Amino acid sequence: MIIVPLDKALPENEIKSLVERSGAEAIVCEGKYLEAVEKMKGNPLKYIISMDETENKEVMLYENLRLQGKKLREQGNDEYEKIEINPEEMSILLFTSGTTNVSKGVMISQHNICSNIQAIASYVKMYPTDTLLSFLPIHHTFECTITFLYGIYFGVTVAFCDGLKYIQKNMNEYHVTVFVSVPLVLENIHKKVWKSIEEKGKKGLMQTMVKITGALSKIKIDLRRKAFKPVLDQFGGKLRVVFVGAAPLDKKIIKGFNDFGVALVQGYGLTETSPVVSCETDKQKRPGSIGFPLYNVDVKIENPDETGVGEIVVKGPSVMLGYYENEEATNKAIKDGWFSTGDYGYIDKKGFLFISGRKNDIIVLKNGKNIYPQELEILINQLEIVEESMVFARNKTSMDTTLCAKIVYNEEIMNNLYADKTEEEKKEIIWQEVKKINQNLPDVKHIKEIIVTNEPLTKTTTQKVKRYAEIQKSK
Repeated sequence: MIIVPLDKALPENEIKSLVERSGAEAIVCEGKYLEAVEKMKGNPLKYIISMDETENKEVMLYENLRLQGKKLREQGNDEYEKIEINPEEMSILLFTSGTTNVSKGVMISQHNICSNIQAIASYVKMYPTDTLLSFLPIHHTFECTITFLYGIYFGVTVAFCDGLKYIQKNMNEYHVTVFVSVPLVLENIHKKVWKSIEEKGKKGLMQTMVKITGALSKIKIDLRRKAFKPVLDQFGGKLRVVFVGAAPLDKKIIKGFNDFGVALVQGYGLTETSPVVSCETDKQKRPGSIGFPLYNVDVKIENPDETGVGEIVVKGPSVMLGYYENEEATNKAIKDGWFSTGDYGYIDKKGFLFISGRKNDIIVLKNGKNIYPQELEILINQLEIVEESMVFARNKTSMDTTLCAKIVYNEEIMNNLYADKTEEEKKEIIWQEVKKINQNLPDVKHIKEIIVTNEPLTKTTTQKVKRYAEIQKSK
């Protein structure tokens, strides 16, 4: 069959649209979604399978089907053992979450997925003794492949998180050793750890210990996990490696986790590449890079500028079959087998791949200079009082482009430090910090305006900021 994983957090009308676009004939859901799903029944949707009990006779129960199948097997039915699978045909139809309003149907084969998992396995090892915490939406290719399928490939235990607020609690409960994350979550964890250290008055001591253990580790004496046991114990005491992808991560955060004895492995990929294109290895890392291209994936930089930055294009067995019922988009994205990622980056002399930003996110100034907003966002997000940020352009005149930053402050930290301040005064405090950042940047990268709020930015279910939606709100 062809599986169509859907995002349960989408509005009802969007789910209905994707069911119709995909031509799905059966849908499996929890009982709480039955009312919405029952409205969709018709052409093409014929079968509704509920994971929970229901009195609706037209709805099939998952448990009943499982028992019927078990009975058929016991009676000698071997129908499924005779099915021949074509690994080159579409077996998964994934709709991109996207940070714009348009989602495309990505056609993925079993060969795409399996070739990707086997390649990753030669770069980073996991073991049957590991426990992985899954917290990103399982319908998303990053979480499904890297946590679920890759984890099972190695025989690890996969524990499912109760929600974003319970990550630390679940890490303790399940003694998690491997964590697959996105930058935003790691940035918040890093800030909380150091805030806790400061509140205990141990910042100076910890900084000294970081320097000492770091120097010792360079001569093969690694005492980090023992020295920082109280920190690691906050996350169950077993965490040894974190896989991170989906967006650029600040070098400071990478170093921060490494200082405590937790390895951060950065990677890069897209839904269209099943998903991993490149990643660091267990032994070869370069903070700020997204590692080496997988051994079975070719990567080149298209039309590089004078600094070597150009669009990243890839070729290999994990590249999708194409976009579902969208030949025009497929032909635009894949030319002579090379898939245009829409991301800009460069490859250094040692072969490490670096990403600069999304092609669609790049801000082109009137003088022709390119600004990569993620670079500025990383600097802003380092501020203690900042929860997250988004940099965008506002054209004041035909000759003037202004860089703006929408900044979400951390309400708890802001109130602890500046409880007596008005919203306007809080904005001025943040503005003064942004001015300090500007002082270390060339004039063309100076942020000239800020919007300050305590409302979280609009995101996809994988915690990527929906830039288009936010820019529209900020006009």
